[in-house]
Amino acid sequence: MRRFLNGLYTLGGWLGAGCIAAICLLVVSQVGLNLIDRISIVTTGHAIGMTIPSYADFTGFLLAGGAFLSLAWTLRQGGHIRVSLVTSHLPDRLQPWVDIWCFAVASAVTAYFTWYAAMLVLESWTYHDLSAGMIAVPLWIPQFFMFFGLLILTVALIDDFVLRITGHLPVSSQRDGAEDVTGNEEGI
Repeated sequence: MRRFLNGLYTLGGWLGAGCIAAICLLVVSQVGLNLIDRISIVTTGHAIGMTIPSYADFTGFLLAGGAFLSLAWTLRQGGHIRVSLVTSHLPDRLQPWVDIWCFAVASAVTAYFTWYAAMLVLESWTYHDLSAGMIAVPLWIPQFFMFFGLLILTVALIDDFVLRITGHLPVSSQRDGAEDVTGNEEGI
């Protein structure tokens, strides 16, 4: 099960990275086409009008996908900002309980948003909602990436919650190189 969960988090990270790479490709392509247009204006006095239709819409969709899809992977890498100003001053016996409470609340809130993201995807699918750009994209497609990223994050938070309850120190909770209470150097 651990291998499957870690693979799921890694899949989300790779999909998010793919979205960011696609944004770079689109922007560089559009800049190249703009450059060709400028050269045409200077040489012939007329622009060719080269553009990637709806590239701003596509980059926006990909940015949302990249952000949401990589949330769980970032959590598992310890990359999310944790405000440990309060918890670092708590007695050692209280810190696990505060972590458990935080994971429980974060899991519940994320599950709530995941549910409503699923309802948004379903509504867009049912009513055939389309984007307003030059290329009409069915909105359920970019919304699905948001939903899938939130779903993976919900699973990761519940995973960390269960790990903390069972006495393990999740990777996302490790502070200053602390070891997992089971002695597992790789983290669970």
